[in-house]
Amino acid sequence: MKAQPDLKLLSTFMAVVSCGSMAEAAAALGYVPSAVSQHIAVLERDMGIELLVRRPGSRLILTAAGRSLAQATETLFEATARFQDAANGISNCEIAELRVGAYPSAMSHLFPGILSALKPRGRGARIRLIIVETQEGLPRVKSGGLDLLIAYRYLPEDPPTTSGEWTITSLGHEPLVLVTGPRPGRRPLELAECLEMEWTSGHAHSPDRRLLHRWAGELGISPDVTLETEDLHSMLAMIRAGLAVGLIPATLISGENDRPGVERVVLPPEVAPLHREVLAVSRPGIRPPIINELVTLLVEALKSVQS
Repeated sequence: MKAQPDLKLLSTFMAVVSCGSMAEAAAALGYVPSAVSQHIAVLERDMGIELLVRRPGSRLILTAAGRSLAQATETLFEATARFQDAANGISNCEIAELRVGAYPSAMSHLFPGILSALKPRGRGARIRLIIVETQEGLPRVKSGGLDLLIAYRYLPEDPPTTSGEWTITSLGHEPLVLVTGPRPGRRPLELAECLEMEWTSGHAHSPDRRLLHRWAGELGISPDVTLETEDLHSMLAMIRAGLAVGLIPATLISGENDRPGVERVVLPPEVAPLHREVLAVSRPGIRPPIINELVTLLVEALKSVQS
């Protein structure tokens, strides 16, 4: 027996099973009856067993082997159809699962609303979310471990930069807000009053720390960073406790009117506002529609933060 019967022969066999005669199967397939008879004969020879009992003047009868083959062929054809549907979906950029990496504050402050907006639409793709910082996520995009990375860039020269390794889409600019702890009943602090305070920021060579130093250098000031952490939530906790002043992404304090905890420092009118750029990073090529939809929703979410 051949390792795998010819699919064309199996298709003819199933037509005979469905129609009950060689002649009707030939008419249904557009063959001459002798071609159908030859297909069945070749299939039986390949299988090494009789599949049909041929009795002149009566309908064909399936042998036990024929019945088993008909059931197996039906299963095979159903699986083939499902495979074809899946292959067509893949070629049309439909996917079963999308692996999305994002930095912690995006995960906690942007994605809940976005996923809530996506859920009622009944999209087929399952979205698997992974918390990962930009520097750790970029190699995973390149290797295929992530399909999409939501990243940030504090300075234009910071990665990710344009290359053939990925596609970069700018989602917008997230404001960075200089804040202090709450001062109930007192006016907000001005920048000059914060220079004698302790500041919190990232470690010496982290992107936010380098942005702070560049900004301070342009203003001719020297903030005293004594509380170093890469965790923005820890940074915010220090500020809320009145221990420091620092630059915080606006998404983390966008709801502060409902839950007071920090106050914005009043900057001189000539001081340009700071921001970090939020990016969507994916591999080069055609992106599945669900990625484009996520990108659109993230752009809208960032616009609401800026407004």
